[in-house]
Amino acid sequence: MQKMKVVALVSGGKDSCYAMMKCIQYGHQIVAVANLLPADDSVDELDSYMYQTVGHQIIVSYAECMGVPLFRRRIQGSTRHHKLSYQRTPGDEVEDMFILLNEVKKQIPSITAVSSGAIASDYQRLRVESVCSRLGLVSLAYLWKQDQSLLLQEMITNEIMAITVKVAAMGLDPAKHLGKEIAFLEPYLHKLKDLYGINVCGEGGEYETLTLDCPLFQNARIMLDDFQVVLHSSDSIAPVGVLHPLKFHLESKQSNSLSGNNKTNDLCRENISSVFEVQGVNLEECKAPGEPDPEVNDLIEVSSHRLHLSKTEKDNTFSICCWLQDTSGPPTGLQGDLKLILRQIELQLEGCGLGWEHVLYIHLYISDMDQFTQANETYVRFITQDKCPFGVPSRSTIELPLIQAGLGRAYVEVLVANDQSKRVLHVQSISCWAPSCIGPYSQATLHKEILHMAGQLGLDPPTMTLCDGGSTAELESALQNSESTCRNKADSLCPRDYGNA
Repeated sequence: MQKMKVVALVSGGKDSCYAMMKCIQYGHQIVAVANLLPADDSVDELDSYMYQTVGHQIIVSYAECMGVPLFRRRIQGSTRHHKLSYQRTPGDEVEDMFILLNEVKKQIPSITAVSSGAIASDYQRLRVESVCSRLGLVSLAYLWKQDQSLLLQEMITNEIMAITVKVAAMGLDPAKHLGKEIAFLEPYLHKLKDLYGINVCGEGGEYETLTLDCPLFQNARIMLDDFQVVLHSSDSIAPVGVLHPLKFHLESKQSNSLSGNNKTNDLCRENISSVFEVQGVNLEECKAPGEPDPEVNDLIEVSSHRLHLSKTEKDNTFSICCWLQDTSGPPTGLQGDLKLILRQIELQLEGCGLGWEHVLYIHLYISDMDQFTQANETYVRFITQDKCPFGVPSRSTIELPLIQAGLGRAYVEVLVANDQSKRVLHVQSISCWAPSCIGPYSQATLHKEILHMAGQLGLDPPTMTLCDGGSTAELESALQNSESTCRNKADSLCPRDYGNA
């Protein structure tokens, strides 16, 4: 996989910091960090499903500690789009993230990826992926679906020094447990997991953290001198409290002073101590959902004897197959053939009062896998997230000798449901869990207790490269990736997941 320059979304918590460390482990370069904070400095916490803001007063120091520019934006929006799968919604708090990352991309055009610390929340991951998709950036989520007990131990072993800044769970007392290091609390958190089933990394909102030091802080560490405990709820079972910082300072690290010009392969230090506040409103121009691409409707006329369709029905599903049997007509190439085929299928769906959102699975057969990229470019003009609010269908792409069989350059089969009860698993982020989708399709689609899984390659998920060892090793890796998809389908296909803010 190509090594990328990354802007890291940071809340100040342990997860976003460890996600940055994982990016570096896989060869990427952190060139900037980005943070969203409350509009009012005196406010510690917002009522947000998306953002952790407790301790935001200290995040301004990250630029100096890391030696990379920090871009910040005050959150203007609120939660307006409540569904799990996000669609662009004016005034939603997600649009603040879009504005922030859009400005970072303008200021540092070499950035190609965004890092986030998402572990278990589909709500958060899908929104980050949505913003990345709109900006043409790759989402990196190396902590996604990892075992939380192992993750917490890894963070401590890798010298992330983070303290609790919010507690909100049975067994956690603001007076006793706020301001404590995670290394100190780890045994107690495992005890609470055994007693009450809490998430040891705090993914259920049990607690939040603030990182004061880690290997990324090569210039200085943060020293918290004074703080105030603010009690939000005095509930006798699970009291809620936050830590409000009153005074802090930076302690220079002997090996790398703040005035030094040392440069490593891990961090970009060209703009040491630079902090930029991003303002403005979202002026993005985009097509309304469902508005057709003009190229899609500008189709080459094709005689009816060349375009072939077949249709079969069973219970509450049916399939449509479409191909061009005779290639003796005007040469249109793979993209031209596929455009005609997908448009014909689209017309068939419309004739049934349905659309691409009703499609569960697509078999895409092409004559030459070397033209996969061109096929994908055409495919995405038809099958889009806007047209599929319940999720894009799963897909397998296979090379077959179609031309020799007289079936043209492309052959498409779609499985369609008459209802809208499907649930999809669509992870676009690169993670250690399973390969991200390298095209506009979902890893799996669940419908009527049948799981329709996309094709899998023998890829190493975090690097998205074929594993070493030949075909046997690739097959083993493909089966492991399929197993990961199956194992997590029950949780990830749940339509109600808001996770930890």
